[in-house]
Amino acid sequence: MDLTFSPLTAGQWSALEDLFGRAGASNGCWCMYWRIGPRYRDRPREDNKRDLEQLARSGQPPGLLAFDGGTAVGWCELAPRADLGWLARGRHFRPVDDLPVWSVPCFYVRRTHRHQGVMGALIAAAVGVAASAGAPALEAYPVDTAVPGHTRNLFLGVASVFAQRGFQVVARRQPDRPVMRKSLAAPT
Repeated sequence: MDLTFSPLTAGQWSALEDLFGRAGASNGCWCMYWRIGPRYRDRPREDNKRDLEQLARSGQPPGLLAFDGGTAVGWCELAPRADLGWLARGRHFRPVDDLPVWSVPCFYVRRTHRHQGVMGALIAAAVGVAASAGAPALEAYPVDTAVPGHTRNLFLGVASVFAQRGFQVVARRQPDRPVMRKSLAAPT
């Protein structure tokens, strides 16, 4: 596969709709979980979809799409951590320190393209985007699949894939859920 990447903007919205399908990716979340928390389940899916579309139109893309040819095959949410309010409230994901990191907390890969390196390629693209935006580090909250009894909800990413791309564990508040970071710039 020769993947290309694009920030989610209004111009790419139909590609995301096609990727997420009617269900809106993970049970109608439309990638709003890290912004509003479990409340996303209490809202109509259309509200979650509308809110993500508004973010896409806002000028601050809420994530990246991976394309195989003209078809969107993967997605990752990518934003300054400060924009993802639910992260600060989650006891396992609260901030490690005051560094204004960017976060890549969520992935979705088209079923036909899973287990083909799309997640790893999205991580590499997210590193580049965050670095270009001046982020001092990129942070993730993946599942450590080497831990017995780990959660099977891998939408957060897989720790070994992040480790292969230079991310290091900076906190572990739950055995199977490390907080991982990659430094992008020397702190000033």
